[in-house]
Amino acid sequence: MNSLRTILRYISRYPKLVALYFALNLLSALFSLISLAMLTPFLMLIFEGPGGSKLFSSRFRLGSVTDHFFEYLTNLVSTDEGKVKALAVICLIVVLAILLKNLFLYMAMYVLAPIRNSIVNDMRTDMFGKILTLPVGYFSEQRKGDIMSKLTNDLQDVEFSAISFLETFFREPITIILYLWAMIRLSPELSIFLLLFLPIAGLIIGRIGRSLKKVSTRVQEKLGDILSIIEETLGGIRVVKAFNAETVQRDKFDKENHTLLQIKNKANRRRDLASPMSETLGILAVACVLYYGGRLVLHNSFSLTGPDFLTYIAIFTQIINPLKSFSTASYNIQKGAASIDRIQQLIHVVDTVKDPVDPVPLNTFQHSIEFRKVFFSYQEKEVLFDINLSIGKGKTVALVGSSGAGKSTLADLIPRFHDVSSGELLIDGKDIRHYGIRALREQMGIVTQEPVLFNDTIAANIALGKPGASMVEIEQAARIANAHEFIISKEGGYTSNIGDRGSKLSGGERQRLTIARAVLKNPPILILDEATSSLDTESERLVQDAINHLMKDRTSVVIAHRLSTVRHADEIVVLSKGRIVERGRHEELIAAGGMYKKLVDMQEVK
Repeated sequence: MNSLRTILRYISRYPKLVALYFALNLLSALFSLISLAMLTPFLMLIFEGPGGSKLFSSRFRLGSVTDHFFEYLTNLVSTDEGKVKALAVICLIVVLAILLKNLFLYMAMYVLAPIRNSIVNDMRTDMFGKILTLPVGYFSEQRKGDIMSKLTNDLQDVEFSAISFLETFFREPITIILYLWAMIRLSPELSIFLLLFLPIAGLIIGRIGRSLKKVSTRVQEKLGDILSIIEETLGGIRVVKAFNAETVQRDKFDKENHTLLQIKNKANRRRDLASPMSETLGILAVACVLYYGGRLVLHNSFSLTGPDFLTYIAIFTQIINPLKSFSTASYNIQKGAASIDRIQQLIHVVDTVKDPVDPVPLNTFQHSIEFRKVFFSYQEKEVLFDINLSIGKGKTVALVGSSGAGKSTLADLIPRFHDVSSGELLIDGKDIRHYGIRALREQMGIVTQEPVLFNDTIAANIALGKPGASMVEIEQAARIANAHEFIISKEGGYTSNIGDRGSKLSGGERQRLTIARAVLKNPPILILDEATSSLDTESERLVQDAINHLMKDRTSVVIAHRLSTVRHADEIVVLSKGRIVERGRHEELIAAGGMYKKLVDMQEVK
């Protein structure tokens, strides 16, 4: 039921189109019924014989229109060649009714297309929007492949589910109800007998449908696992080849792929059971009606005429297909329900980093960044303990320590990638949770150890933080970042596409582009995760020179792996196991002979 409510919530955004779709289906079903109702006068005309005349009548009536039509046929057959003319009239009405039925059916499908596509489009937009608002920590515990599976495979299943829902609940019930109404008008006795049978068939089909949802959930989860393996393999293809690990990755993929094959076979078998089962149950119902109704006719205890009885059977046989579609759709909806549940899990993830209701303005950074008794835990793991640190405007503070000491986590708190578990983190004397997230991050530029670039032009990557920047501004930022020379050497210059994650550039070139991006944004606060640690000597010199230009007259928080790069920092903060164990200038910490000196000595020995 939750999945149906979700689809209804999205469908409710398009009330006019849904109302039009409903009306067109109603007209289509009505003209279909009219074509079937022509069976009674046709049979009366054919079986009455060539030489006689008879008053046309039927228990199925559509008010005075039916009376006038039967009166017209009665008068028509009383003339010479009247029966042939009556036959022509009946056939013409059947053709016209079928034509109008299919015209309205096509129009209904024409209206359905934008509804169906809009639902999927809205879901995709909501999912991507949610992904952009989630805190960084969410992506540390979630696999990219599973998120990609939700955006692709799950949405595809939802599309089929939405189609089934719309067709089932806005078309088939109309047909079924209209046909049942006609059948009740023809014979209440047979209809009551039939209505006692249909709920039994519904229970059987519903039980199988519920089991399909569980299998479908496993299919989508396994697809997420496979996409994760593919994403990891493509991302690390050089390492895979360098270590001859192709067999390892292939075996891992084959194992998951074979499991997926078995689960999908199971799901498809259950889904495919819907059509033959519903058809079998429908034919069983037809046989029962034929036997029961035929028995009444043979014993002369039936109020229906022969033509009306055959019309009743014809109308009933036309209910089988809508019922069959109803049962098939229920299977598809159950299958789609598993995907909808997975999508809703993503959309309803609790965002722990939220904008304040009434944010305090932050137009510019003026005084200081201050940590006051800050503790931070990630899930059950405590990462930072009792952090007290003040960073004045224009100062450079370096965070050093061994891997896992908490340097990156501490820096990630400043742009609110995470929120502190306890204590306060203040900018200009106010808790950063009182500022709007967008306004807060406008004051910051971040250069990470691993350059993050996008499959776009060089100019677009530099202008990421300032989309409206002119080419003059972009070029000026590139010059400051020591990137202009290599950029103009490219065939397309600033319009050159750099490939997936900047794959067409060297490591030093990629890093200088990220620095140019930070220069163009011109933020008062910089967070630098040692941008030179993975570069060769020449690239390191160029990048370090660019960083020095970038840091000039700015407040900088530097995560340092190479301690030689932070000797001139205003303050060096040494972390160990989430605690500040030492702090001071380079000379002071060397003289103290503590952990910092040991780290420096270790790097000098290397």
